[in-house]
Amino acid sequence: MEHTALGFNRAKDKMAQDLKMIVSDGEDLLKAAANVSGEGFAAARAKFSEQVTNVKAKLADASQPVIDGARRADDLVQGNPWTAIGVAAAVGMLIGFLAAKR
Repeated sequence: MEHTALGFNRAKDKMAQDLKMIVSDGEDLLKAAANVSGEGFAAARAKFSEQVTNVKAKLADASQPVIDGARRADDLVQGNPWTAIGVAAAVGMLIGFLAAKR
C-alpha cells in the first residue's frame, strides 16, 4: 500500500508539473493569438492540444492503481461483510480507548 501511495505521489507531482506547462503553453497561445498568422496559431494550438491529451493520459495512468486498490477493498468487504464489520468495530474501540487515555 505504501508503494502505491509513493507511486501516486510521484505521479501527482509529475502531473502538477505538466499542468504548469499546459498553463504556460496556454499563455503562449493567447499571446500568439493576438498577433500571429494562421500557420503559427495552428502550430501553437496543436502543441497545446497534444499537451492536454498527454496530461489526461497520465492522469488516467496515475489513478489506475488507486482505483484497483479500492476495487480490491470493495471486493473484500463484499465477500466478507461480517469480518469487515468486526475489524471496523475493533479499530473504533481501539481509537476510543486511546482517546480516553489522554
